[in-house]
Amino acid sequence: MKKSFSFPIIFMVLITAFFTVILAFLNYSTTDVIAYNQETELRKTLLYVFNIEAPYQESKTVEETFNKYISEGTLKGKKVYISKEEDNIIGYAFPIRGTGLWGTVEGFAAVSDDFSELLGIDFVSHSETPGLGGRISEDWFKEQFRGLKLTDTNNGNYIIYKPAPGGNVDAIAGATLTSKSVSNFMNEDIYNFIKENKDKGGN
Repeated sequence: MKKSFSFPIIFMVLITAFFTVILAFLNYSTTDVIAYNQETELRKTLLYVFNIEAPYQESKTVEETFNKYISEGTLKGKKVYISKEEDNIIGYAFPIRGTGLWGTVEGFAAVSDDFSELLGIDFVSHSETPGLGGRISEDWFKEQFRGLKLTDTNNGNYIIYKPAPGGNVDAIAGATLTSKSVSNFMNEDIYNFIKENKDKGGN
C-alpha cells in the first residue's frame, strides 16, 4: 500500500526534475543565439535611422555594414551611436521613449552632426492597436520624418501634423491619440538631446 502511494509522487518528482534540466540546458545553450539576434535587430534599427542600407538583411551582412559605418560613443557622458563616412561624422542616434495610447513606446532617432536635421526614426517596441496606432511602425509613417529641419525658431515643436499651420507630417487616420503622443515625446526628447549636446562636449 505504501509503495503504491509513494510511487506516483516519486515518478512526478523525477519527471519534473528531468524536464527542468532539459529546459535549463536549452535556455543555456540558446542564450548566445538570442543575444546575437537581439543585437542584430538593434543594428538594423540603427542602420535604418541613419538611412544606411545593408546589401542583404542577413545577420552577417548587417553586422559588417554596421561596423563599417556606425560606432558607439558618448555625448555629455551618455551613450549614443555615431555614424561616420570615412572620418566625417554624419550624425548621432539616441533613444526616444514615451507613453502611447496603451503603453510605453520606445525607439531611436538620429540627428545630423550639426543638429539641424532629423535623419530618421524607428520604433523598437510598443503596444499600440494593430491597424491603428500600431501603424507607427510602418515605413510610410516613419519615412516622413527624414530630413525634417530642427531649427531653433521652432522652440522644440519640430513635428507638426497637417493641416495645422507649419504642418510637415501626416498623422495616422483613426489614431489621433497615438499620433499626438508620439509627436509630443519625440519633440521633447529631440529638443532635450539638442539642448544638452549643442556644444558637443563629449567623445
